[in-house]
Amino acid sequence: MTNINASALNHQELNEAIRQGGKECVINGCLGQRFIAAGMGNGHLVINGIPGNALGAYLNGADILVSGNAQDAVGDTMNDGKIVVCGNIGDAAGYAMRGGAIYVKGNAGYRAGVHMKDYQEKEPVMVIGGRTGSFLGEYQAGGKIIVLGLEIGAARIVGNFPCTGMHGGKMYLRGDCKNIVFPSQVRAAAATEADMGEIDAYITEYCRLFGYEKSAVLDRPFTVVTPDSRNPYHMMYVAN
Repeated sequence: MTNINASALNHQELNEAIRQGGKECVINGCLGQRFIAAGMGNGHLVINGIPGNALGAYLNGADILVSGNAQDAVGDTMNDGKIVVCGNIGDAAGYAMRGGAIYVKGNAGYRAGVHMKDYQEKEPVMVIGGRTGSFLGEYQAGGKIIVLGLEIGAARIVGNFPCTGMHGGKMYLRGDCKNIVFPSQVRAAAATEADMGEIDAYITEYCRLFGYEKSAVLDRPFTVVTPDSRNPYHMMYVAN
């Protein structure tokens, strides 16, 4: 395991140190450096500190563990691998991701999961333990977004305008979500046993990563949101 002190390194120097460090690296003193592990195809990276924008952009198989918070665009266009953030994340996490998984213990900012999509046999997954800002799942075309609303008090689980432009994939929200306004082009319904079976492994992994009891996470019903085939968004994007 290679230890890297990032406190005096800019983002280019830090990424070069990661490349030279081999498959297993621990970064200490991270201070907002951007593009950490961009395109990284294998290996395991532990980050102590706060990584800057585009952590794990184009990630292609590596595992990243962040001990605290992360800034915007985590997992931008991610293709494979796993990113675990033990705090909160900024805006546009998982932008256009097409594979792999992102697990966030806390909250996410605006536009999480924008234009997530399946790619060949890959299905991206994002699990957010707290709440999210507005425009969650904007233009979602595939994959799964799971928001658990843990430890958020009386706050709504999502902000305004969730699922705007959603035309594929599924979104799972813990709770009945009666206080959330969804667009007419999606369908929000109580999750069935089959729906919950699709995300059981991801809930189990979230609880393992962050020390939650699974029974406490599953102590209320979930709402599943899907595109409404009777009134689909994709009809708005094609010529008649």
